[in-house]
Amino acid sequence: MSETTGSEPRLVHFPVPFFASVMGLSGLTTALHAANWEAASLTALALTIAVFLALVATYALKALRHPQAVAAEWQHPVKLAFFPAFSISLLLIATALAPTLPEVASTVWLVGACGQGGLTLAVLSNWIGHRAFQTIHISPAWFIPAVGNVVAPIAGVGLGFPETSWVFFSAGMIFWIVLLVLVMNRLIFHDPLPGRMVPTLAILIAPPAVGFLAWLQLNGGVLDGFARFLYGATLVFLALALTQVGKLRRLPFGLSHWALSFPVAALTLATLRFAALTGSTAHFWAGQTALIALCLIIATLVVATLRAMMRGEICRPE
Repeated sequence: MSETTGSEPRLVHFPVPFFASVMGLSGLTTALHAANWEAASLTALALTIAVFLALVATYALKALRHPQAVAAEWQHPVKLAFFPAFSISLLLIATALAPTLPEVASTVWLVGACGQGGLTLAVLSNWIGHRAFQTIHISPAWFIPAVGNVVAPIAGVGLGFPETSWVFFSAGMIFWIVLLVLVMNRLIFHDPLPGRMVPTLAILIAPPAVGFLAWLQLNGGVLDGFARFLYGATLVFLALALTQVGKLRRLPFGLSHWALSFPVAALTLATLRFAALTGSTAHFWAGQTALIALCLIIATLVVATLRAMMRGEICRPE
């Protein structure tokens, strides 16, 4: 990180949204395990942990050397929403670790849960504090801090934290409803999202898909009416996101494209679980197709990210 952009080192511009890549990779790991692709799942898990540790080390170095840059990201109306991606990544890594290393997963989950609770309150306090946010600042990325809480029960229930998981689930679902109204108001009645924010529209898929998985953990795996509602909502937002594919294909690559990865992983997991519970052949193959699409998306994003890093297109001033 000794390279500079102008008179500033690149480390100053190392972006907190980079942690969205860990969410996508951990989602891929869990999806591969759900599809019984064990060898691929273990490989993806190792990559996920390596990327997470590298990002944590780099961002910690940034915080030590350039605390004013971290403070500026915390004050940014869009980047602020990505800080909880760190704690959500821990919860997702715990989910991926749970089948093979439950004791390690429990520790990681507890750290992630504490971080998620703290960051959720900190971000919400910032939102309702003295700062004057404008409607144009709202994007689907705002789902990450509060709605990300629904990730906790997926591993939390099995690891022995059912009551805590209920609290996280309640918080996530309440703020999904609130933020969904705000985001749809912004999308319908105000200026279109800036080009680099268009990939975040895929985030609309994630809350109901993850909510579906969390609800099944909390209710003992019963495919009841609420579970069907959540899965149905996932498909509705998938259809809505697909209407923007043409616009997305015309955009140059940016880190915001990683916003595509975790929602597709959540969709894949939800579809595979729905197929397992119903015995539906159609949903089984839909889940397999989604998994293949997820693998292609992640591979494309990894290659594009590495290429952008080699070209010096990342960690630049905006």
